[in-house]
Amino acid sequence: MVTWAFTKSSAMKRLLLLLLCVSIVKSDSDYDEEGEDNLHKPTVDVRGHRPIDRRKEAIPSLRPAPPPISGGGYRARPPQPQSIQQKKLERKAPDAGGCIHADADMGVLCPTGCVLQDTLVKQERTVKTSVKELGAEVDSFSERTSTSFQYVGILKDMWGKRQKQVIDNENAVNGFSSELEKHQIYIQETVNTHIPNNLRVLRSILENLRSKIQKLESDVSAQMDYCHKPCTVSCNIPVVSGKECEEIIRKGGDTSEMYLIQPDSSVRPYRVYCDMKTENGGWTVIQKRQDGSVDFGRKWDAYRNGFGNIATNEDAKKYCGLPGEYWLGNDKISQLTKMGPTELLIEMEDWKGDKVKAHYGGFTVQDKSNNYQISVSKYKGTAGNALMDGASQLVGENRTMTIHNGMFFSTYDRDNDGWVTTDPSKQCSKEDGGGWWYNRCHSANPNGRYYWGGHYSWDMAKHGTDDGVVWMNWKGSWYSLKAMSMKIRPFFPQQ
Repeated sequence: MVTWAFTKSSAMKRLLLLLLCVSIVKSDSDYDEEGEDNLHKPTVDVRGHRPIDRRKEAIPSLRPAPPPISGGGYRARPPQPQSIQQKKLERKAPDAGGCIHADADMGVLCPTGCVLQDTLVKQERTVKTSVKELGAEVDSFSERTSTSFQYVGILKDMWGKRQKQVIDNENAVNGFSSELEKHQIYIQETVNTHIPNNLRVLRSILENLRSKIQKLESDVSAQMDYCHKPCTVSCNIPVVSGKECEEIIRKGGDTSEMYLIQPDSSVRPYRVYCDMKTENGGWTVIQKRQDGSVDFGRKWDAYRNGFGNIATNEDAKKYCGLPGEYWLGNDKISQLTKMGPTELLIEMEDWKGDKVKAHYGGFTVQDKSNNYQISVSKYKGTAGNALMDGASQLVGENRTMTIHNGMFFSTYDRDNDGWVTTDPSKQCSKEDGGGWWYNRCHSANPNGRYYWGGHYSWDMAKHGTDDGVVWMNWKGSWYSLKAMSMKIRPFFPQQ
């Protein structure tokens, strides 16, 4: 009976332990909903999303995105042409030497016993006393010899040390003498030869530097005088203007260059770069990356007002025909997209020269009070629909975390992303290098850090994240694009 009760108790303990293990495994598997359903599913090396710790965080949800402004838009206009073992030694006992006695008086070793006894008795009486005396003398001599031997050993050791010290001293003296001779020769050569030559060279360098300093002082003085004057554009701006680039091209401005636009009479005109060639033209460039010359790791106010270089002079021409790197400004982008139906064109180029694009037929950015919330729709193109569908390398919840549609704008000093956490260091804009409509965190990062050559790795990134100019649906997380631009224009039917 006792045995049965013990067996039953042991079985219950095993059952409880099994249930506990199952519970732990299930709670661990809840960390990533896509990872444990299929053990043979390949792992994807992506860092666009930030995984959820379900034990500490609530499951995020997408913000409702108001649809982009729609409507009739502009009337259609005619299309334009697109131009690496040791061997063991044998030993023998010495020969006994035959039967001859060592003492000649003893004769041979083979006498009769009586003869041998008589001879020994005769010699014993005289030898015994001599042996005793000799023994005493030997003992005395041994003591004296031992003492003398000790003195001799001490003297020998002292003499050896003395000789060694003398040799060492001689070697040291010889070494120092040799070094002194070398230094003496070096000093003589340096004083007599090199120093005069070096002084002449240094004097020439000093004169050269003095002339450069004088030139720099003159340039600084001229620049200070220039900076006291109002800023002026160094290249001619076309007389033709409009509310945006689409209206300018309809008025005859068909050259891609910098123009002045004024979307509303309540705001001052400002400069933009108009692309009048791509897909019928009329595009207002709101963002441009091409050479890493402008830092996009800016604060909220910089992204609100805009920053960078709109355009530069084109060779042998008097107008600013080459676009620079810049962000137009969230206030301006919001105003332009809320004037009516707007389409967005995102163009990309890798470091081999291959190009793709993402076109959105609807694009609206809300105003500052709504944290410049983004809305896009009607995708078509060859780059992949990163803004609406998220990263194509991910599935399930992890992919949802990389959708940008409906997100607020975030900078490293104004956190509006979808990464809900109490840790202020865990912000997408801080980790990914620029201001953007981050979720948790991105499938597209056009304003990230600029990496020359394309491929980069986590140890090159500031926070170990994919913070480059990334469009994951084309080149993945760890490839930073050579060029990327964002252009908008009012929607109008295409013919």
